[in-house]
Amino acid sequence: MPDSDDRGHAWRVPPSRYLATRPAVYEIPQPSSRYLTMPDGCRIAADIYLPQGSDAQGRKWPTILICTPYYRRFKIKAGASTEPCPNTFRYRDMFVPRGYALVVVDVRGSGASFGTRDSFRSPREREDCSVIADWIVSQSWSDGRIGATGVSYLGAASDFLASTGHPAVKAIAPLFAVWDTYADNYYPGGILLKELAKVYDGLMVGLDHDRRDVLRTYSYYADPNLEGPHPVDEDEDGSLCRAAVREHIANFRMPDFIAEFKFRDDTLPYDESFTSAKFGPYNYASGVREDVAVYAVSGWTDGAGYANGAISRFLTLPNPKKYLLLGPWDHGARVNTSPWREGIAPQFTVLAEILRFFDEHLAGMPTGLKDESPVHFFTYHEEAWRESKSWPPIQEAKRFYVAATHELTGASAASGADTYQVDFGLGTGNETRYERIAGIDSTRYYTDWQGRADGMLSYTTAPIDKPLELSGHALASLWISSSEPDAALFVYLTEIEADGTARYVTEGLLRALHRKESPCPPNYRTSWPYRNFTRADAEPMPLGRPQLLRIPLLPVSWALRAGSRLRLSIAGADADHCGQVPHGRPPKLTVHWGGEMASYIELPAKTLG
Repeated sequence: MPDSDDRGHAWRVPPSRYLATRPAVYEIPQPSSRYLTMPDGCRIAADIYLPQGSDAQGRKWPTILICTPYYRRFKIKAGASTEPCPNTFRYRDMFVPRGYALVVVDVRGSGASFGTRDSFRSPREREDCSVIADWIVSQSWSDGRIGATGVSYLGAASDFLASTGHPAVKAIAPLFAVWDTYADNYYPGGILLKELAKVYDGLMVGLDHDRRDVLRTYSYYADPNLEGPHPVDEDEDGSLCRAAVREHIANFRMPDFIAEFKFRDDTLPYDESFTSAKFGPYNYASGVREDVAVYAVSGWTDGAGYANGAISRFLTLPNPKKYLLLGPWDHGARVNTSPWREGIAPQFTVLAEILRFFDEHLAGMPTGLKDESPVHFFTYHEEAWRESKSWPPIQEAKRFYVAATHELTGASAASGADTYQVDFGLGTGNETRYERIAGIDSTRYYTDWQGRADGMLSYTTAPIDKPLELSGHALASLWISSSEPDAALFVYLTEIEADGTARYVTEGLLRALHRKESPCPPNYRTSWPYRNFTRADAEPMPLGRPQLLRIPLLPVSWALRAGSRLRLSIAGADADHCGQVPHGRPPKLTVHWGGEMASYIELPAKTLG
């Protein structure tokens, strides 16, 4: 089935119907481009698109700003018809013909811009945002109002822009974007995604160093007609662009950089003020003015924790004009990941909903958005959209307890334990939620899940007698003892259908030494257990002594059919994505159950029908 917005009755006016009332009425011109000079002298390359048409001359427009490290525009081989803006053309084609100016910039240290990137999403880029906003509102074509959006890095850049408190910023729509780069992206549960760092580094070398031989190994950039970053208009012979690229050789390298932050509060050895918070949007949340409208969007298989990022952004910001959209998508909504999908490509148009949002809160048009619920989400297997006034949408909780003979039961049983020898060779393959965020063009998701848990410690329910909807974060509360002072816990939830088909539902990760929980700080609200991931809170496992580990699974909305069973699986490794914990010492884990050490999984669940 499709993910189109007519599945269910979640909207008074579905996004596709709204888009039909907003036809493209202006033409898209070739952009003008120029350098914008920052206070430190760094020159930032910018493309400017202004709507063209018979009534466009002399008009002032609201502006949408896109900040990207993935090239604002490519130079194209002479005579080729290749799209020069593979990362930004969707924003250009949606917004410019409908009455918005669009400004797209190469962030410092990327594309045709000068400077270097000293970190992933550098604080210097945040400072640049405010200067760029000043320049926009000073232009004769600007009506003084600015919005920002984009997928992933671009979405978090819109957070950075809003956090400067610039008075012209009225609305942002971070799409598939982290709130906490540490926990949402590189260290979910405190465990480093080593393959992500390595593959992403190769992508950025290809871009930042203009290594087209490297770049073409990534399917997004495989077209041989792409010839490096496009120079700005004043750079007629491309010499300035080449000089900028030479500066990029000094950019940070991701595997080396991210290894500096094994704990959230680790600092760079040469800068004691620089922790992982410096490149996390949550760190600057207090700078977002409360009158800024915010639309957070993610998908149920959006990387390591991007859905957590969207939810935390929604829960944290006190802004009254805020919205949350969670669909059946991977990173960037390139694929509908439902096992019951009609096709690979999503039929839901995310930017149609974002257009309505900007029309309402940036252009000041009456769109009816105020009559819609602030939260919309898609339920797998029901294959329908739902609405909610708040998050989480389900307040009820249903527990299944770990019991003897590898069962999950509705009530805690007599005490017992199961021992599991961790296998450092165990992995989850390459059809997972993690490939897309590393720049890999994945189209298959967990189609090879059948049998994946055979090497894990698993517990399974009896067939459920009534269908259930799970919407929110499941929570595994496990009493575990370890033969080693540290361990990595990987917890998976699977639906076993009546015919025996195994369907991956969701998963959670936690490094055992990060088991301590803390109250949420004001700039980081969650609906799941919060952890600081600091050195001060880290505590090795006492050998052989049971400890309670509460592991939140990534959020999902999933409808279980009557006759299906739920399976909870526990592993100590994912060799395809993560490093060993601890190095060279695979632990023997004991899961305790029953009595005072009852282990269970708690599900945000309600009966359907």
